[in-house]
This record gives sequence, C-alpha cells and structure tokens, in this order.
Amino acid sequence: MAGKAETWRDGLLARLQAQYQAQFPRSGQAHARALRSLVDGGSHPQRLYDPYAFRAVAAQGARLRDLDGHDIVDYWQGHYANILGHNPPVVTEPLAAALQGGWGLQTGLPEEAESDLAELLLRQTGDERARFTTAGSLATMYAIMLARAYTGRLLVLKIGGGWHGAHPLAIRGVRYGAQGLGGVDSLGVPDDGVAQTLVTRFNDLDALHVAFRRYGDSIACFIIEPCLGNGGFIMADPEYLRAARELTQRHGALLVIDEIITGFRFAAGGAQRLFGVQGDLSTYGKVIGGGMPLSAVVGRAEVMDLASKSSSKRVLFNGGTFSAHPASLLAAKMNLQHLAENAAQIYPRLGELGASLRAGIERAFADHGVLARCTGGPNEAVTASSLIQVHFPYREDACLDCPEMVWDPQQSDTVLREQVLRLGLVLRGVNVSHGLGAISTAHSEADLQHTLEAFDWIAGQIAEARA
Repeated sequence: MAGKAETWRDGLLARLQAQYQAQFPRSGQAHARALRSLVDGGSHPQRLYDPYAFRAVAAQGARLRDLDGHDIVDYWQGHYANILGHNPPVVTEPLAAALQGGWGLQTGLPEEAESDLAELLLRQTGDERARFTTAGSLATMYAIMLARAYTGRLLVLKIGGGWHGAHPLAIRGVRYGAQGLGGVDSLGVPDDGVAQTLVTRFNDLDALHVAFRRYGDSIACFIIEPCLGNGGFIMADPEYLRAARELTQRHGALLVIDEIITGFRFAAGGAQRLFGVQGDLSTYGKVIGGGMPLSAVVGRAEVMDLASKSSSKRVLFNGGTFSAHPASLLAAKMNLQHLAENAAQIYPRLGELGASLRAGIERAFADHGVLARCTGGPNEAVTASSLIQVHFPYREDACLDCPEMVWDPQQSDTVLREQVLRLGLVLRGVNVSHGLGAISTAHSEADLQHTLEAFDWIAGQIAEARA
C-alpha cells in the first residue's frame, strides 16, 4: 500500500531523469531558453513535465521528430484530437490549396463554410442548433450559461474528477486532495461562484438520486462526460447516464453532455447516441477541429436561441474573435466528412487496435510481476474504444470504476503513471500522457509492436528497481 517511503521508486525516477537529460540535450537547451520568457517554459501544464518536455520539430501520422533527431511514436496526438494522426493529407491538402488561393486566414465575416460545417455536425449528432467557438473551456462555459438562463437557476452539478475547462463555473472537484475530489481547484475563483457548483461521484446512482432529492429544484444543469478524460478514461455506466437523463427531465434541469473528448472518437457523432441518450446541450471539440482550434455548443433550438440577439433574455455567447475561423471551418469539414464517410471501417479498426494494446500492456507488466490495469475499454454502449490509460492499483481486486480509484495515492501509484512511465517510455521512443492516450488511424501494427516493446522495457525497470 501507499504511505511508506518508496525509495526504490525515487531512485528509479532519478536514473530515468538522468538518462533523459543525456538523450535529449537540445530539448534541454530549448527549455532553458523558454524559461526566460514563458511561465514554466510553456503555455499548457499537461505538455510540461520534469525535467523538461522534448521539443517537436515535425509531426506526421503516428510519429513525431524532435530537436535531437528522435523518431517517436505519439499517443498524446494533440490532446487526443488527432484521430487521423498528425497532419493528415485529407485535411492539410485542402488547407494548403485554400491558403495558396487567397482564402483561409481571419476575415471577421460570416463564411458559407460555417453553415456547411454546422449542417454536417447537426446531421451527425441529431441536434437542432449550433454555435462555434475556439476552445473546449469556452464551449462548456457557454453551455452552462445557457442552461442557467433557460432554467432561471444557478446550481451546477458535476462529476468529481470531471474536467470541463479552466473557468469559474466548473473548476471544482477536479484534482484529488485533502477533500478527495470536492475541493476548489484554483485561486482567483470567487467563493460564491464555487458554492454554486456541486460535486457528485461518478457512476454512483445512489449519490446522484440524493443530489437531485436535495437540490433538484435549484439545479440548472448536470454536466457530464460519457467517458471521463482527466478522471481516468472511465466509461459511464449506461444505467447511470440514463438515470441522469430521467432525473434532469423530472426536476426541470438540463442535461449537458461534454463530448469534447468523446465526440467523433467512438463513432461519427456523439458518444451519447451510443448510450441511447440525447443531451439538451452538448459540447464538442478536439476531434471535430481536424487539428485546428474549434469547438461547438449544440442542442435544442429553444435553449440555443437564447444566444440570439433577438432573445429577450440574451446569453452573451459571442465566441471570441477567432470563432468560426475560416481555416478551422475547412479543416473540420474535411475531417468530419472523412469520418462520416468511412465510419464503418475506421471505428471498428480503432477498437481492435485499442483492445490489442490494452491486453498487450497488461500482459507486459504481468510478465514482470507488476500489477497494472488499463482503462478506456469498451462497455455495452461503447463497443469499440481507442482510448487507453494505464494505472497501478495496489490491490489485485481493485475496481477502477471512478476517478477516486485512479487519483487517490492510497489506492493507485500515481507517480509511476505520471512520471516514471512517461519518462521511461519516451526514452524508448514512445510519447504518452496519463499512461498512454489515444490511438489514431495512422498507428500501424508495427507502431503497436514498438510500443509494447517499450512497455516491456519499463516494466522490467520497475520490477528490477523494487526487487
């Protein structure tokens, strides 16, 4: 169990860091330069790690090339956005042609491409209205604002461990701390704003019913991911998502389904449709942008129309200067068209690769006597999944069905997952986040074999260090 000093782990981590610094010296120099002008040397904490992150100079398909000339199989894939791999020609070629033809940078005017994309997105999701913005954080913020305006209520119910972006309406209960998954995650958030965000346990039907019994008539919305991203790539129990739909309807609240990660990841549309549930509002991002900055809020017309300038109680959903950016619209259109037209081949194949890699990773650790478990696997609703996280629970019978089990250091070794595994794998030419990440259509059987060899190596290092 956790709690006692893990000197073997500290020693292993120190050795890996020393090897990393020797193997990635030019990235080290680039990091030292970045520290002089950038906070922590970068603009997103998930891209930064100790002693420093390598610097990519090229990206194509499943692979990256860095400043030191390493060829690296990548599963981070642009924050899980690049389902077709890095810079897929189906997106880059039309973009290049548009830019060469004098179109693609910001105009600040309506574009026909915006209607093209909205119609395609709504056709695939079954929703009635859409509005675009640039980031997932903005999309979820606007969705919550719309829900509050529509219901006339203020309370927001969310999942402990669920991440919906760094904005004051949802930045509570994300990080595991002294309060478990119920604390405030950032300074600078007003106390009254935090008090209006309630946190409940994922996949806990009893807790969900209690929350609605106590607060149901004051809840504006329940916001939930069909598969938790930050919370461990844990799938929603179909019964839980159906209960969420029934309880929100019964109490006059809105169901907001956050599909920033899951949208177009498991099917050519929202994961919610695989569960047989439709949100009143839903948010999409990552995959839909085709590698460009784009997100969307979609949903029922009567709710979405509160963003209209003609609404008597208008929600100021302005989206930002670069909302519906021309190049983003084109990239998204080409990407979603490709996914929709080839869904019958793409998603089953991604599911096969996911199942193969999950089984191979667990087997590699088991061969060295190390207990490891993969999340992200399918259930009765999502039958093919290309998401994988790797965890190190302390008990063989541990059930990884909620974020507490993968983030509580008394239940699972988070240092092995977040630090040892990341450094060890990149030393062997594999880039991961939270244990692995997302498989793309560009990943080949050879890439997976190389990945499993890297896992076998780090599993051996762990077993040797703790012997």
